[in-house]
Amino acid sequence: MDRMIPATQQFVDVKDVKDGVIRLKRGGFRRVLAVSGINFDLKSEEEREIILRSYQAFLNTLDFSVQFFIHSRKVNVSSYLRQIEERRAEEENELLKIQIEDYMNFIRSFVEENPIVTKSFFVVVPYDAAAFASPTKGFMNIFRPSPTKAKTDERIEDQKALLQLEARVDEVSSGLQGIGLHAHPLDDDEIAELFYNLYNPELIEKEGFAIAGPNTNDTN
Repeated sequence: MDRMIPATQQFVDVKDVKDGVIRLKRGGFRRVLAVSGINFDLKSEEEREIILRSYQAFLNTLDFSVQFFIHSRKVNVSSYLRQIEERRAEEENELLKIQIEDYMNFIRSFVEENPIVTKSFFVVVPYDAAAFASPTKGFMNIFRPSPTKAKTDERIEDQKALLQLEARVDEVSSGLQGIGLHAHPLDDDEIAELFYNLYNPELIEKEGFAIAGPNTNDTN
């Protein structure tokens, strides 16, 4: 009998994703922002100093923690090759058809030997609401709220938490804007694509998904 492999979700601390907000199993909310890049090496010494001071000032204004990370991914060239193939099929000149075929073969062999890698930049903005106190044992249970009221209270707390989270997102976006960086909150599909990439690091990007942010994707 084949061994049952536990679902990946069992190892991921994510309850669900809705309206661009990641809800954690242990409570708490997260939003992920795609951030544009700056070619620091092309800046003058004075410009670099200004950027670094602005970045330090931005961090000092935050009264909560954030996480920055860079994600590298092999580019999927399948769709590009299909476009070239369609162009070759439409071409009537046989010599040009041969040249297009040679070009396609070159792209395939080049990517096999020298994978094209994109780098995307992200910042994770957290908000962890205070957890409800555990139910009291004994006769004090009579003071516990009814299930209906408990659910209502939980919804109210979630709404408050989401408002606080959005305020933090605005603060981070504004601070990054001051450095010359544009931040774009990921939607549900983009978050799904990001998690797919993070949990399948050995694979190329998943065709059909694209994180449509302001990312400056450097290639190696």
